[in-house]
Amino acid sequence: MEKRKLGTGNLEVSALGFGAMGMTSQHYGPSGDRREMIALLRAAVERGVTFFDTAEVYGPYTNEELVGEALSPLRDRVVIATKFGFKLHPDGSPGWQRLDSRPEQIKRVAEASLKRLKTDRIDLFYQHRVDPDVPVEDVAGAVKDLIREGKVKHFGLSEAAARTIRRAHAVQPVTAVQSEYSLWWRRPEESILPTLEELGIGFVPYSPLGKGFLTGKITENTAFPGMDIRNNIPRFAPEARRTNRALVDLLARIAERKKATPAQMALAWLLARKPWIVPIPGTRRLERLEENIGAVAVRLTPEDLQEIESAASKIAIEGARYSEQVEQMSEQ
Repeated sequence: MEKRKLGTGNLEVSALGFGAMGMTSQHYGPSGDRREMIALLRAAVERGVTFFDTAEVYGPYTNEELVGEALSPLRDRVVIATKFGFKLHPDGSPGWQRLDSRPEQIKRVAEASLKRLKTDRIDLFYQHRVDPDVPVEDVAGAVKDLIREGKVKHFGLSEAAARTIRRAHAVQPVTAVQSEYSLWWRRPEESILPTLEELGIGFVPYSPLGKGFLTGKITENTAFPGMDIRNNIPRFAPEARRTNRALVDLLARIAERKKATPAQMALAWLLARKPWIVPIPGTRRLERLEENIGAVAVRLTPEDLQEIESAASKIAIEGARYSEQVEQMSEQ
Protein backbone atom coordinates (compact mmCIF):
# COMPACT_ATOMS: atom_id res chain seq x y z
CA MET A 1 0.00 0.00 0.00
CA GLU A 2 1.01 3.61 -0.57
CA LYS A 3 2.75 5.20 2.44
CA ARG A 4 2.41 8.68 3.87
CA LYS A 5 4.33 10.67 6.46
CA LEU A 6 2.77 12.34 9.47
CA GLY A 7 4.55 15.41 10.79
CA THR A 8 8.22 16.23 10.39
CA GLY A 9 9.50 13.44 12.66
CA ASN A 10 9.59 10.79 9.95
CA LEU A 11 6.54 8.83 11.14
CA GLU A 12 5.65 6.78 8.06
CA VAL A 13 2.32 4.96 7.93
CA SER A 14 0.02 3.35 5.39
CA ALA A 15 -2.12 5.84 3.48
CA LEU A 16 -5.17 4.31 5.14
CA GLY A 17 -5.15 3.37 8.80
CA PHE A 18 -7.51 1.27 10.91
CA GLY A 19 -9.69 2.60 13.72
CA ALA A 20 -10.22 -0.26 16.17
CA MET A 21 -12.75 1.37 18.52
CA GLY A 22 -15.85 -0.37 17.19
CA MET A 23 -14.37 -3.82 17.70
CA THR A 24 -14.92 -3.79 21.46
CA SER A 25 -17.25 -0.91 22.23
CA GLN A 26 -21.03 -0.75 22.04
CA HIS A 27 -20.89 2.55 20.14
CA TYR A 28 -21.81 0.92 16.84
CA GLY A 29 -23.65 -2.20 17.91
CA PRO A 30 -22.41 -5.32 19.72
CA SER A 31 -18.69 -5.99 20.04
CA GLY A 32 -17.14 -8.38 17.59
CA ASP A 33 -16.03 -11.92 18.42
CA ARG A 34 -12.54 -11.61 19.90
CA ARG A 35 -10.91 -14.29 17.77
CA GLU A 36 -12.50 -12.88 14.63
CA MET A 37 -11.34 -9.35 15.49
CA ILE A 38 -7.78 -10.52 16.10
CA ALA A 39 -7.83 -12.28 12.74
CA LEU A 40 -9.20 -9.15 11.06
CA LEU A 41 -6.49 -6.90 12.53
CA ARG A 42 -3.83 -9.31 11.32
CA ALA A 43 -5.51 -9.51 7.92
CA ALA A 44 -5.25 -5.72 7.71
CA VAL A 45 -1.49 -5.93 8.27
CA GLU A 46 -1.16 -8.61 5.59
CA ARG A 47 -2.97 -6.27 3.18
CA GLY A 48 -0.59 -3.40 3.84
CA VAL A 49 -2.24 -1.47 6.68
CA THR A 50 0.42 -0.39 9.18
CA PHE A 51 -1.38 2.29 11.26
CA PHE A 52 -3.76 1.25 14.06
CA ASP A 53 -5.75 3.49 16.38
CA THR A 54 -7.02 2.64 19.88
CA ALA A 55 -7.49 4.30 23.29
CA GLU A 56 -7.73 3.31 26.95
CA VAL A 57 -11.30 4.62 27.13
CA TYR A 58 -12.48 2.25 24.39
CA GLY A 59 -14.04 -0.54 26.39
CA PRO A 60 -12.54 0.76 28.62
CA TYR A 61 -9.19 -1.01 28.36
CA THR A 62 -10.45 -3.97 26.31
CA ASN A 63 -9.66 -2.33 22.98
CA GLU A 64 -6.01 -1.81 23.84
CA GLU A 65 -5.85 -5.40 25.09
CA LEU A 66 -7.31 -6.64 21.81
CA VAL A 67 -4.94 -4.56 19.70
CA GLY A 68 -2.01 -5.68 21.85
CA GLU A 69 -2.83 -9.36 21.50
CA ALA A 70 -3.42 -9.09 17.76
CA LEU A 71 -0.42 -6.97 16.85
CA SER A 72 2.31 -7.89 19.33
CA PRO A 73 3.57 -10.71 17.06
CA LEU A 74 3.74 -8.14 14.23
CA ARG A 75 4.96 -5.24 16.34
CA ASP A 76 7.85 -4.14 14.14
CA ARG A 77 5.56 -3.94 11.10
CA VAL A 78 2.99 -1.57 12.61
CA VAL A 79 2.49 1.87 14.13
CA ILE A 80 0.16 1.96 17.14
CA ALA A 81 -1.59 5.11 18.34
CA THR A 82 -3.42 5.34 21.65
CA LYS A 83 -4.79 8.13 23.81
CA PHE A 84 -5.00 9.63 27.30
CA GLY A 85 -7.15 12.35 28.81
CA PHE A 86 -9.99 10.84 30.85
CA LYS A 87 -10.45 9.81 34.46
CA LEU A 88 -12.21 6.48 34.09
CA HIS A 89 -14.57 4.79 36.53
CA PRO A 90 -12.59 2.78 39.13
CA ASP A 91 -14.77 -0.29 38.56
CA GLY A 92 -13.96 -0.32 34.83
CA SER A 93 -17.53 0.42 33.76
CA PRO A 94 -18.06 2.16 30.39
CA GLY A 95 -17.72 5.92 30.08
CA TRP A 96 -15.64 8.25 32.20
CA GLN A 97 -15.90 10.46 35.27
CA ARG A 98 -14.23 13.58 33.89
CA LEU A 99 -11.41 14.90 31.78
CA ASP A 100 -7.98 14.41 33.34
CA SER A 101 -4.74 15.40 31.61
CA ARG A 102 -2.64 16.12 34.68
CA PRO A 103 1.00 15.18 33.97
CA GLU A 104 1.01 12.48 36.63
CA GLN A 105 -2.15 10.97 35.13
CA ILE A 106 -0.65 11.02 31.63
CA LYS A 107 2.35 9.07 32.85
CA ARG A 108 0.17 6.54 34.69
CA VAL A 109 -1.91 5.99 31.57
CA ALA A 110 1.22 5.52 29.45
CA GLU A 111 2.55 2.78 31.75
CA ALA A 112 -0.80 0.97 31.80
CA SER A 113 -1.26 1.27 28.04
CA LEU A 114 2.20 -0.15 27.38
CA LYS A 115 1.26 -3.26 29.35
CA ARG A 116 -2.11 -3.72 27.65
CA LEU A 117 -0.57 -3.20 24.22
CA LYS A 118 2.23 -5.69 25.02
CA THR A 119 4.87 -3.27 23.78
CA ASP A 120 7.79 -1.18 24.96
CA ARG A 121 6.77 2.00 23.15
CA ILE A 122 3.69 3.91 22.06
CA ASP A 123 4.28 5.22 18.55
CA LEU A 124 1.76 8.07 18.75
CA PHE A 125 0.23 9.27 22.03
CA TYR A 126 -2.73 11.60 21.64
CA GLN A 127 -4.46 13.80 24.19
CA HIS A 128 -7.98 12.50 23.56
CA ARG A 129 -9.74 15.75 24.44
CA VAL A 130 -8.34 19.07 25.64
CA ASP A 131 -8.61 19.45 29.42
CA PRO A 132 -9.54 23.06 30.23
CA ASP A 133 -8.16 22.62 33.75
CA VAL A 134 -4.63 21.70 32.64
CA PRO A 135 -2.52 24.06 30.48
CA VAL A 136 -1.69 22.30 27.23
CA GLU A 137 1.92 23.32 27.77
CA ASP A 138 1.97 21.02 30.83
CA VAL A 139 0.42 18.24 28.76
CA ALA A 140 3.04 18.65 26.04
CA GLY A 141 5.77 18.72 28.68
CA ALA A 142 4.60 15.43 30.19
CA VAL A 143 4.59 13.73 26.80
CA LYS A 144 8.01 15.24 26.08
CA ASP A 145 9.30 13.50 29.23
CA LEU A 146 7.86 10.20 28.01
CA ILE A 147 9.53 10.70 24.63
CA ARG A 148 12.88 11.32 26.34
CA GLU A 149 12.40 8.08 28.27
CA GLY A 150 11.71 6.19 25.03
CA LYS A 151 8.22 5.13 26.11
CA VAL A 152 6.50 7.34 23.51
CA LYS A 153 7.73 8.20 20.02
CA HIS A 154 5.36 10.96 18.88
CA PHE A 155 2.86 13.42 20.38
CA GLY A 156 -0.64 14.02 19.06
CA LEU A 157 -3.80 15.98 19.86
CA SER A 158 -7.44 15.12 19.17
CA GLU A 159 -10.25 17.61 18.48
CA ALA A 160 -8.03 20.53 19.53
CA ALA A 161 -8.45 24.12 18.35
CA ALA A 162 -5.79 25.81 16.20
CA ARG A 163 -4.61 28.03 19.06
CA THR A 164 -4.19 25.00 21.32
CA ILE A 165 -2.24 23.14 18.65
CA ARG A 166 0.15 26.09 18.35
CA ARG A 167 0.71 26.30 22.10
CA ALA A 168 1.39 22.58 22.42
CA HIS A 169 3.63 22.50 19.35
CA ALA A 170 5.85 25.21 20.85
CA VAL A 171 6.71 22.89 23.76
CA GLN A 172 6.81 19.50 22.02
CA PRO A 173 6.39 19.15 18.25
CA VAL A 174 2.98 17.72 17.43
CA THR A 175 3.19 14.93 14.87
CA ALA A 176 -0.52 14.50 14.16
CA VAL A 177 -3.92 15.89 15.01
CA GLN A 178 -6.95 13.62 14.96
CA SER A 179 -10.39 15.11 14.41
CA GLU A 180 -13.59 14.15 12.68
CA TYR A 181 -13.45 15.04 9.00
CA SER A 182 -15.42 13.88 6.00
CA LEU A 183 -17.61 15.24 3.26
CA TRP A 184 -20.36 15.75 5.82
CA TRP A 185 -18.21 17.36 8.52
CA ARG A 186 -15.82 19.89 7.02
CA ARG A 187 -15.22 22.33 9.85
CA PRO A 188 -11.48 21.41 10.09
CA GLU A 189 -11.02 23.21 6.77
CA GLU A 190 -11.71 26.56 8.47
CA SER A 191 -8.64 26.80 10.72
CA ILE A 192 -7.28 23.35 11.58
CA LEU A 193 -6.00 22.27 8.16
CA PRO A 194 -4.30 25.61 7.38
CA THR A 195 -2.59 25.51 10.79
CA LEU A 196 -1.38 21.95 10.29
CA GLU A 197 -0.05 22.75 6.83
CA GLU A 198 1.83 25.77 8.20
CA LEU A 199 3.37 23.81 11.08
CA GLY A 200 4.07 20.57 9.21
CA ILE A 201 1.66 18.43 11.24
CA GLY A 202 -0.18 15.40 9.88
CA PHE A 203 -3.96 14.99 10.02
CA VAL A 204 -5.83 11.80 10.93
CA PRO A 205 -9.57 12.00 10.18
CA TYR A 206 -11.74 9.75 12.31
CA SER A 207 -15.27 8.83 11.21
CA PRO A 208 -14.16 9.37 7.59
CA LEU A 209 -17.29 7.55 6.45
CA GLY A 210 -19.63 9.66 8.57
CA LYS A 211 -20.18 6.87 11.14
CA GLY A 212 -21.27 4.64 8.30
CA PHE A 213 -23.68 7.03 6.63
CA LEU A 214 -21.48 7.79 3.62
CA THR A 215 -21.30 4.10 2.72
CA GLY A 216 -24.86 4.29 1.41
CA LYS A 217 -25.88 1.33 3.58
CA ILE A 218 -27.91 3.45 6.04
CA THR A 219 -31.37 4.71 5.17
CA GLU A 220 -34.03 6.62 7.08
CA ASN A 221 -35.52 3.24 8.04
CA THR A 222 -32.32 1.72 9.43
CA ALA A 223 -32.70 0.72 13.10
CA PHE A 224 -29.64 0.93 15.34
CA PRO A 225 -29.19 -1.31 18.44
CA GLY A 226 -30.10 0.30 21.76
CA MET A 227 -26.54 1.22 22.87
CA ASP A 228 -25.54 2.55 19.45
CA ILE A 229 -24.47 6.20 19.78
CA ARG A 230 -26.17 7.08 16.51
CA ASN A 231 -29.50 6.83 18.32
CA ASN A 232 -28.51 10.00 20.18
CA ILE A 233 -26.92 11.97 17.36
CA PRO A 234 -29.19 14.61 15.77
CA ARG A 235 -27.65 14.00 12.34
CA PHE A 236 -28.99 10.43 12.46
CA ALA A 237 -32.60 11.28 13.24
CA PRO A 238 -34.79 9.69 10.52
CA GLU A 239 -35.81 13.02 9.00
CA ALA A 240 -32.18 14.18 8.94
CA ARG A 241 -31.09 10.96 7.26
CA ARG A 242 -33.73 11.52 4.61
CA THR A 243 -32.35 14.97 3.85
CA ASN A 244 -28.70 13.98 4.11
CA ARG A 245 -29.16 11.17 1.64
CA ALA A 246 -28.45 13.74 -1.09
CA LEU A 247 -24.75 13.60 -0.20
CA VAL A 248 -24.67 9.82 -0.53
CA ASP A 249 -26.46 10.06 -3.87
CA LEU A 250 -23.75 12.44 -5.07
CA LEU A 251 -21.00 9.99 -4.09
CA ALA A 252 -22.88 7.12 -5.70
CA ARG A 253 -23.18 8.94 -9.03
CA ILE A 254 -19.45 9.59 -9.26
CA ALA A 255 -18.58 6.17 -7.83
CA GLU A 256 -20.50 4.45 -10.63
CA ARG A 257 -18.41 6.29 -13.19
CA LYS A 258 -15.20 5.36 -11.37
CA LYS A 259 -16.27 1.72 -10.87
CA ALA A 260 -16.04 2.28 -7.13
CA THR A 261 -18.41 2.33 -4.15
CA PRO A 262 -19.70 5.41 -2.27
CA ALA A 263 -17.46 4.47 0.69
CA GLN A 264 -14.42 4.32 -1.56
CA MET A 265 -15.31 7.69 -3.04
CA ALA A 266 -15.61 9.26 0.42
CA LEU A 267 -12.18 7.92 1.42
CA ALA A 268 -10.60 8.79 -1.93
CA TRP A 269 -11.85 12.36 -1.53
CA LEU A 270 -10.06 12.62 1.82
CA LEU A 271 -6.86 11.10 0.45
CA ALA A 272 -6.92 13.61 -2.42
CA ARG A 273 -7.21 16.60 -0.09
CA LYS A 274 -3.62 16.60 1.18
CA PRO A 275 -0.70 14.14 1.05
CA TRP A 276 -0.41 14.30 4.86
CA ILE A 277 -3.98 13.16 5.55
CA VAL A 278 -4.42 9.55 6.74
CA PRO A 279 -8.04 8.46 7.39
CA ILE A 280 -8.73 5.68 9.92
CA PRO A 281 -11.98 3.92 8.99
CA GLY A 282 -13.01 1.06 11.23
CA THR A 283 -14.86 -2.16 10.55
CA ARG A 284 -15.60 -5.60 11.97
CA ARG A 285 -15.88 -7.29 8.57
CA LEU A 286 -13.21 -8.48 6.15
CA GLU A 287 -15.19 -7.46 3.06
CA ARG A 288 -15.48 -3.90 4.37
CA LEU A 289 -11.75 -3.82 5.16
CA GLU A 290 -10.99 -4.81 1.59
CA GLU A 291 -13.48 -2.28 0.25
CA ASN A 292 -11.84 0.48 2.30
CA ILE A 293 -8.35 -0.50 1.17
CA GLY A 294 -9.58 -0.34 -2.42
CA ALA A 295 -10.12 3.41 -1.98
CA VAL A 296 -6.37 3.99 -2.11
CA ALA A 297 -6.37 2.97 -5.77
CA VAL A 298 -9.21 5.34 -6.72
CA ARG A 299 -7.70 8.40 -8.37
CA LEU A 300 -9.75 11.56 -8.49
CA THR A 301 -8.87 14.11 -11.16
CA PRO A 302 -9.08 17.86 -10.55
CA GLU A 303 -12.29 17.75 -12.58
CA ASP A 304 -13.72 15.03 -10.32
CA LEU A 305 -12.85 17.04 -7.23
CA GLN A 306 -14.38 20.19 -8.68
CA GLU A 307 -17.55 18.29 -9.53
CA ILE A 308 -17.80 16.97 -5.96
CA GLU A 309 -17.10 20.40 -4.52
CA SER A 310 -19.65 22.12 -6.69
CA ALA A 311 -22.39 19.60 -5.96
CA ALA A 312 -21.61 19.26 -2.25
CA SER A 313 -21.71 23.02 -1.78
CA LYS A 314 -25.39 22.96 -2.74
CA ILE A 315 -26.26 20.29 -0.14
CA ALA A 316 -27.17 21.54 3.33
CA ILE A 317 -26.43 18.83 5.90
CA GLU A 318 -29.16 18.58 8.52
CA GLY A 319 -28.50 17.89 12.20
CA ALA A 320 -25.60 18.36 14.63
CA ARG A 321 -22.78 15.82 14.52
CA TYR A 322 -22.95 15.20 18.30
CA SER A 323 -25.09 16.01 21.29
CA GLU A 324 -24.43 19.48 22.73
CA GLN A 325 -22.62 18.03 25.76
CA VAL A 326 -20.15 16.03 23.65
CA GLU A 327 -19.64 18.87 21.18
CA GLN A 328 -18.55 21.17 24.00
CA MET A 329 -15.50 18.93 24.52
CA SER A 330 -14.25 19.56 21.01
CA GLU A 331 -12.00 22.25 19.56
CA GLN A 332 -10.93 23.84 22.81
